Order: sequence, then C-alpha cells, then structure tokens
Amino acid sequence: MHDNDNRPAHTDRPTDGDQPLDAPGPDGHSRRDVLRTAGVAGAGLGLAAFGPGTAQAAPGENRADADAVQEAAAPARQGATMIGVPFDRRSTVRVGIIGLGNRGGSMIDLFLAMPGVQVVALCDPVKDKTERAAAKVTAAGQPAPATYTKGDHDFENLCKRGDIDFVYAATPWDWHFEMAKTAMLNGKHVGVECPIALQLDQLWELVNLSERTRRHCMQLENCCYGRNEMRVLRMAHAGKFGQLLHGAGAYNHDLRGLMFDPDYYEGPWRRLWHTRLRGDLYPNHGFGPVANYMDVNRGDRVTHISSFGTPSLGLAEYREANMPKGDPSWKETYIESDRTISLVQTAKGRVIRLEHDVSTPHPYSRINQLGGTKGVFEDYPERIYIEPDHTNDAWGDFAKYADWDHWLWKEHANPPGGHGGMDYIMVYRLMQTMRLGLVPDFDVYDAVTWTSPVPLSHLSIKAKGAPQPIPDFTRGEWRKKRGGVDSDKPAEA
Repeated sequence: MHDNDNRPAHTDRPTDGDQPLDAPGPDGHSRRDVLRTAGVAGAGLGLAAFGPGTAQAAPGENRADADAVQEAAAPARQGATMIGVPFDRRSTVRVGIIGLGNRGGSMIDLFLAMPGVQVVALCDPVKDKTERAAAKVTAAGQPAPATYTKGDHDFENLCKRGDIDFVYAATPWDWHFEMAKTAMLNGKHVGVECPIALQLDQLWELVNLSERTRRHCMQLENCCYGRNEMRVLRMAHAGKFGQLLHGAGAYNHDLRGLMFDPDYYEGPWRRLWHTRLRGDLYPNHGFGPVANYMDVNRGDRVTHISSFGTPSLGLAEYREANMPKGDPSWKETYIESDRTISLVQTAKGRVIRLEHDVSTPHPYSRINQLGGTKGVFEDYPERIYIEPDHTNDAWGDFAKYADWDHWLWKEHANPPGGHGGMDYIMVYRLMQTMRLGLVPDFDVYDAVTWTSPVPLSHLSIKAKGAPQPIPDFTRGEWRKKRGGVDSDKPAEA
C-alpha cells in the first residue's frame, strides 16, 4: 500500500507525544537518522499548531448556519478554486520521482509502462537506489534520467527543472508536505503517497498553494482504484444500495515484523510515529473509497470526527519477544493506540467508521463497507446483500455483479503491478488525464480531507472522544455535484 510496503504482512509509561519532531527522541535517533530516505527535514509536530479553528454546530443550531460560520472561519482564499480545473493537454508527460525505496522503486516500473510518459529525473539520497532506478529507465528505452543524490535537500533541485510536468513523492511521511509545497512553488503538479501532511495548518497551506499556483496537488490513493471499490462506486451511484446511510474503511495490517526489520524500512521512521501520536496514522486507504461512494466534496461533506483508542501494548510485547536487549528500539516508548476507531459524520447525516491497527496480529482488512436503504456490501471477504436480489438474510455472490465493473477494469482486465493491479490503474488514469487535458479524478480538497483524521483523531482521543470539527477545505464548493473516480471513458484523440 502507500506505506512503502509492497506485500501483506504479517517502558510503557504514558506520555503526551506532542514533542516536536526535530527534538531528540527517547530512542536517541536524530531526525536525519530517522528520515534519511526522505531527503528533507520535515515540519515539527507541534499539536498546538494544528491550524485554524473551525466552527461546529451548537445544540439546536441550524446546519446551514453552522456551515456559514465555518466558511467564514476558513482562511481567506488566495486564488480561485481548483475544483474542475483540467490539466493542460500534452503529448508526453515528463515525470520526476522523489524517493526510490520500496514504494518508489516499484512504482517507477508503472510510470515506465505508460504510453506518452517519460521519466526524466530521479532523487534519493541513497545513491545505489537511484542508480538501480536509473538503469530501469534506460532499459525501458528512454534517455538516461538526471539523478539527485547530494544530501537531504537535493529534491529541491529536481523540482526546479524546467522539463518536468509532474512530481511523484514516495518518501517517509514527514517529508510529504515539504515536497508537495516545493513542487507547486516550482510550477509542477504533484502526487504524494499518503498521508499528504500531518498538521491541519499544513493541509490548509497545501490548499492555498494549489489555488495560488494553479497546480494540482493530489493524494495518490491507490485503493480508490481497486476493482471492488470501483464496482461498488458505480453501483452506489446507480442507486443499487438505495439512499446511502453508512460506510466503513480501515487499515488493519499487521506490520510488527516489518517495523522492526532493519532492512525493510530505511531507518525506524515508521515505528517512531508510534512514539508521537495516538490517533489514526493512516486513514486514507479506508476513508478515500467510502468518501467517493458518498460523494464527499461533491454534494456532501464530512463535518466532524470522534475517535477512541485502545492501550498501546502490541509493539512493546513484540519487542519483548523478538528484539535483543541492546537494540535501539528498547529506548522507545510507544503511545500509539493499538487500535483506533473513529466515527465521522457528514452534512447529510451519514456515518463513516474508520479503523487503524498495525501493531496486533490479525488478517489484513480494509473493511470496505457500504450500506443503504436497499442493502449492504462488505469486503474481506467480499459479500453483498441488496434487495430485491437477495432474500432470507443470506449473503449473495459479489462476482455476479461484474457487469458493474468500471470501464478502466474492463479495458485492463489483468493489469500488472502491485496490490492486485490497482497501482497500475491509478497511474494509468492519472497519466491519461494529464495527456488528454482532463480534470483529475481527485484534487487537493480530497487529499486534505482524507488525511485530516491523522491530527484530528489524535486530538479527539486526547479529549476522551470529544468530536473535532473537520474543516470545509472547499470553502462551500462541496455543495456542487461534480465528477470523480466514477469517470466516463474519454475519447483518445
């Protein structure tokens, strides 16, 4: 998934976890040690700086009045909305890639497989990773790419190039905001692995930068392009589930072995996030598809989130059983909830349940549930029950609904690449919209909405589940119906 993971996995005093990232941690790791792969010093995680406050409805307050208050509280717009803004048409999309570890090192294969796409520049401070990726480019018959390996900030030089249309960032999370910001300020469209940023003020800044620079800033959420997700999306939009009421999504993935594997992640950057935040560190895989089903930012919007977290026990127990006493991980104190459960409500009154658990043993699941007045779909395993097709409380066979597959899956029935082909479908569609000058399937408003549970779930858990308002990043534009991932097949001309 978007965690630089290309395969399914497998002192415990309480602390607040609100220390800035550039302060020395209890494990003794410096930021440079932890984030070597990323290429730039990330912003501090001072939760007091989680951005502009937003209003929520008081008891008895009219919903429209609450929306008006929130829109008035939003930062002043610095440019026109990016909703509905197409890319400039181009015969060749020129791509620069930052981060060539597990995720970036595999995704380059998909960019190289795309028609009308050229990989012109690569960046990673680990030189041998960059060299291996450059060899893939020349083996694909393209000119040798420029390479940037000179330290943590060399990605800035990649972004300054005049021959790049799109920057793709696949680095540890701290760096995503700085890389997206740098790309846009240098006139590039940018796509980032999730989460796109870690603070509310950063999310607002990405919105403002996208509007001001007129460049798209996108969360490359591959799960929105899964076969099941796209089939359910089309069925939902056709009314097969009736009036939509609720949904659920998750990232429940046992990553204990990978997080303690010194050869898998470059440094312990992912594990160290469990010493800093209590909330949902990785909501996008579950949230993005369900938000699409419900047309969030396209006729509905999410208004607030309430989160609850279990004690943090799993990583400490795994360390006790598997790590030698001299390992640096013994200096770490974990505060991240082993399982976080959040409830998100929308302006139309719908409810979305989000879960996150990467530190206890369980089979992989994104849940991927959608329910309405005519029935329900649930994944892991896939099953469906909708009226009038099914009766007697017996689940139906979802495979019988293959005719509802999105045109992308009908056109690419057996796509190459990771995660069952969804990575390929995502990259293909993004590059297609850039080549043909189309509006992208999702935009900066979707990116920041899907990521907002990272800081807000932490704050809600600290407040014993008290609801936290989710900003209206669209500044009122959510009321307008518009297209998204459920797209029409374009005329290739």
